[in-house]
Amino acid sequence: MSIVELLAILFPHLACLCIERVFHTGGSVRIQASTRDPEAACPGCGVASGRVHSRYERRLSDTAISGQETLIHLRVRRFFCRNDECEMKIFCEQVPGLTIRYGRRSVGLGEQVRAVGLALGGRAGARLTHRLAAAVSRMTLLRMIRGLPDPIPAEAVRVLGVDDFALRRGHTYGTVLIDITTGRPIDVLPERSADCLAAWLSRHPGVEVVCRDRAGCYAEGAARGAPAAIQVADRWHIWRNLGDAVERTVAKHRACLHAATPVTAPAGSSEHATRAEPPPRVGAPAIRHGRLAERTRQRHVAIHALLAQGHSLRSIAQELQLGRNTVRRFARATSPEELLVNTGTGRRPKLLDEYARYLHQRWDEGCTDAAQLWQELRELGYRGSYSSVRDHVRPLRSGIPPESPPAPPKVRQVVGWIMRNPANLDADDQRRLEAILAACPELAAVRGHVRDFAHMMKHRRGTRLEKWMAAVEADDLPDLHSFITGLRRDLDAVTAGLTLPHSSGPVEGHVNRIKTIKRQMYGRAKPDLLRKRILLAD
Repeated sequence: MSIVELLAILFPHLACLCIERVFHTGGSVRIQASTRDPEAACPGCGVASGRVHSRYERRLSDTAISGQETLIHLRVRRFFCRNDECEMKIFCEQVPGLTIRYGRRSVGLGEQVRAVGLALGGRAGARLTHRLAAAVSRMTLLRMIRGLPDPIPAEAVRVLGVDDFALRRGHTYGTVLIDITTGRPIDVLPERSADCLAAWLSRHPGVEVVCRDRAGCYAEGAARGAPAAIQVADRWHIWRNLGDAVERTVAKHRACLHAATPVTAPAGSSEHATRAEPPPRVGAPAIRHGRLAERTRQRHVAIHALLAQGHSLRSIAQELQLGRNTVRRFARATSPEELLVNTGTGRRPKLLDEYARYLHQRWDEGCTDAAQLWQELRELGYRGSYSSVRDHVRPLRSGIPPESPPAPPKVRQVVGWIMRNPANLDADDQRRLEAILAACPELAAVRGHVRDFAHMMKHRRGTRLEKWMAAVEADDLPDLHSFITGLRRDLDAVTAGLTLPHSSGPVEGHVNRIKTIKRQMYGRAKPDLLRKRILLAD
């Protein structure tokens, strides 16, 4: 292979130039070159001209060679345009693949720098360009990103994904639109509203399916902008809403969770200390007292009194100076005692509770030295003091076991057991769940409904939704009834979500990517710059 052929392979953008000299100065490689075509085409009218007006030298930064900065000293010509009707009387020749008008970087280096800016942003991108021997300032990177044109979809969008993202969490939100077929973002709207989405859909006809979450503004906007399109509610959001309803139901029956607590035998007994006995019958929870309990009862009375007068949750929150979620939680509770049960047992957990079983086991084995027990617990990760261990074993010396009632499972833990695939539950969790369901028929009914819904969602049997909702309404489960009320308000979209293969998964992935881009941009996450990076970054 000749030198000319090798250079054409390694530097194809320089193949049409006449290389006059290559030299090294300082930390950069300099290439002196000139054009050799006898004529050039006018960029205004396209007429070729060979009449030279003048010559001058351009300096172009190029991609690095062996980690060294590369500069091209290119001698180019100006030509007279031969077309008398053309507005450009004089024009400068351009080298395809190397130069552009007013460009001070080669085409290849410009594409490389823009890719760095889109991937990393300003400061991080500028640091990387220094490593690539093509140093660019952060402001130049941001200008280059802002100057890029928006992508043009190759064809009309048929399946559209819609979701919101926070520009300023809790205050300002935008909307990202995704082509579900290709998985690429196609537009970013400056606000989260039905009018904005409807206007976009009106300008872009041809959308047949709209994948969205269960937000009302997107449902309204899709109905107005594309009335013939099928709206698909995302299955993950439906499952999440069902999980919230199950959590509220489990919280109302929190007293039944004690059925999953094993009964420990007293110290010195011939039975093993952790042997599980049949669960005792659970009675009504004890009435809570104290300042927190009284404040909860007063708030419950005040909120329900305002609800009876026709006030909205927003107005009640403003009048009582409470959060809207707090007002919603009090409004859903039928009595203040239900809220007090859900707040916990009133007993603060201790660091030693999770090591109590090990302590009792070592005591039964004959180890009665509190200092030795404390050292063994420290090796197991205990961070408490020696006095706590000493006080815990003191009743054991007199034959009286310390009072350390085992804690029942948390509400969310039980919800996880109910919502999880039974095949993925270990034997101990399955046993504890069965004990709870045996003590509480309401939770047993909830578990059955959840399994039926999971089977319907997994196998896309949305036609069975009406039958499932009728079965739930036949049971006394108020929180699941509220979930069904929400489903009926969006029944067509929910049925389509449980039937069609489309989902908002690609949209959620891009929302997560937007969060990463915002963290990279710090305070420079202005809407126009953020929009460019969302639409153009790989």
